Amino acid sequence: MRATGLAGLELRRFGRGRLPRAALAALLLLPLLYGALYLWSFWDPYGHLDRIPVALVNEDKGARVPREKGGEGAGDGGTSGDRLAAGEELTGKLLDSKTFEWHRVDAAEARRGVEDGTYYLSLTLPADLSRRIASSGGDSPETGALQVRTNDANNYIVGQISRTVFSEIRAAASTEASRAFLDRIFVDFSDLHDATAKAASGADDLHSGIAKAEKGSKDLAEGLGESKAGSQRLSDGITALDQGSADLRTGSRQVADGTQLLADEVNGLAADVRPFLRDDGKSIGDTARLVADASHTVRENLDGLVKAAPVAATAAHTAAGDLAAVHTQRCEDPPVPDPAVCAPLEKAVTAAAEVARVADDVGALVKDEDGDLAALRTRLTVLQQRAEDLAEHAPTLGDDLESAVAKVNSLNAGAQRVAEGAGTLHTGLSTAKSGATALNTGVGELESGATGLDSGLHRLSDGSTTLADGLNDGVGRIPDYDEDDRDARTGVMADPVRLASSSLHAAPNYGTGFAPYFIPLSLWVGAMVAYMLMQPLNRRALAAGASARRTAFAGWLPVAAIGLLQVAALMSVLHWGLGLEMARPVATIGFLALVTCCFAAIVQWLNARFGAAGRILVLALLMLQLTSAGGTYPVRTSPGFFQALHPWLPMSYVVDALRRLITGGGSGPVWLGCAVLAAFTAGALALTAFTARRKQVWTLERLHPELSL
Repeated sequence: MRATGLAGLELRRFGRGRLPRAALAALLLLPLLYGALYLWSFWDPYGHLDRIPVALVNEDKGARVPREKGGEGAGDGGTSGDRLAAGEELTGKLLDSKTFEWHRVDAAEARRGVEDGTYYLSLTLPADLSRRIASSGGDSPETGALQVRTNDANNYIVGQISRTVFSEIRAAASTEASRAFLDRIFVDFSDLHDATAKAASGADDLHSGIAKAEKGSKDLAEGLGESKAGSQRLSDGITALDQGSADLRTGSRQVADGTQLLADEVNGLAADVRPFLRDDGKSIGDTARLVADASHTVRENLDGLVKAAPVAATAAHTAAGDLAAVHTQRCEDPPVPDPAVCAPLEKAVTAAAEVARVADDVGALVKDEDGDLAALRTRLTVLQQRAEDLAEHAPTLGDDLESAVAKVNSLNAGAQRVAEGAGTLHTGLSTAKSGATALNTGVGELESGATGLDSGLHRLSDGSTTLADGLNDGVGRIPDYDEDDRDARTGVMADPVRLASSSLHAAPNYGTGFAPYFIPLSLWVGAMVAYMLMQPLNRRALAAGASARRTAFAGWLPVAAIGLLQVAALMSVLHWGLGLEMARPVATIGFLALVTCCFAAIVQWLNARFGAAGRILVLALLMLQLTSAGGTYPVRTSPGFFQALHPWLPMSYVVDALRRLITGGGSGPVWLGCAVLAAFTAGALALTAFTARRKQVWTLERLHPELSL
């Protein structure tokens, strides 16, 4: 019979009763237990973390965020700044996130629940969380800590998952804290920009003011230079005035002394004359009137006077001589002169002598004028006028004398005051001289200072220009962010490096990622169990002496056919039952057909060659393949023994190829896997044929095997 006929006979053997048919049905569905059931159990565990009870303890007491550096209230109970309740805010976000099945409890209940398994783990927000976060804006920043407690006795994997989840929570909390801190920094940048802008404006104003001050200082220096020359002239002038005041003091003292003598003389004469003028004012007036009349008469009779003057002078002298002779005879010669006669006679002699003298004067006058009567007449007119004036003022001569004396005394008093004032003036000018000298020295120092001030202001002007330029340049360099800019920049700086995770061929869930590992496992188990129910070598063919190749194929074809049905059943359940999506579904089914044929050939040979021990070898080979295929973790994370086995076992190539077929990717590993599986299949069938040839010879070992299962 052909190999296909022998294979058909083997399969028809399972249709002869209920139990064989049930066994065949179980054999067809067996891969579902390893493939579909396993994958179903953890198809998407991360999508159902919200079913895991986790204790959440919020002990945070809140804090105050300081509004500016050095402010109080940074978590120390102060009242300045805004209220920060990081614990409450984070608690709300966690409850809304549905990451786990959160239970808000106290610390004691959380500790007890984690211990007895009520909660898989606990997350505690410490009492000083907000204070530590708020301290980032103070002088002593501290790091906040989230406290996670796990119990691997409850579930180790949950602990691992929680560490990943809480690392993301911690990063998110740190990012939020950093955003708040950086936002304050950017606000300070804006404040600094505004303050620098004001400072730059002030520096411009300062520069303008200093420029004006520099011009003013230059003008001041020039003015003080002129003032120095003026103060020198003033000092020289005051020195000259001081010398002049000394002379004035001396001269005024001499004048005062002279006016004092004049006043003394005038007061003495006034004392003598005052009674005469007061008592004889009328007589003086009459006499003056007489003189005026006489002057008028003489002026009227001037022509006759010219002619009679010499004769009258001679007669007057003659009369005077005669009276003198009589006086000598009567009063000087006699031994006893007669007083009654001598006194009048003496007066007459005196009068005659006076008349003679007057006559001589008149004669001399006439002679001096040399007959010029016009000049004499003019003088007589003046004499007449003066005499009339005297006659007019004679009644008031006493009062005029008193007035004159008072004026002389006033003049004397004024002269004394002038002398005293001159002394005071000299003293003051001496002081002014010293002051002028000091002023001149001070103005000189001011001039030097103003020159230095001008030089300093020039340097200050250069410095203010540099300052203004620097501040204006600084305004352009200091950023000024609005709210949108701050949000964007704080977001970047708080989380400057983000993981741009992208998968070229992403698996949508945990089950899809593990399908390439569990599918070949289930097919291997299917082939392994199939050869527990079927003979690896058809006994009829062996007994009939059929060729070894036909015998090998006859034992392989039934299990390969069952394997194909297992593939169909398994992939149907995975696709339509669990939702497994394949990038290349047709290629995946075809490849799995090759896989099940290869596994059937390998299991057949082990069972055919080693008999009952072969079943144990099949199981051992399965374990070696599972541990070295890299189906869960990369094979490079495994010990060296498994890394050495990896390239020599077929399941390694099956896992790599299925990953490309299910999730996508290059087809290189698929073609390599096909080649390896074809080689293993051909090799296993060849070894099985060789074993079949040997099995056609019966030995005692075959008749009485050492081990039978």
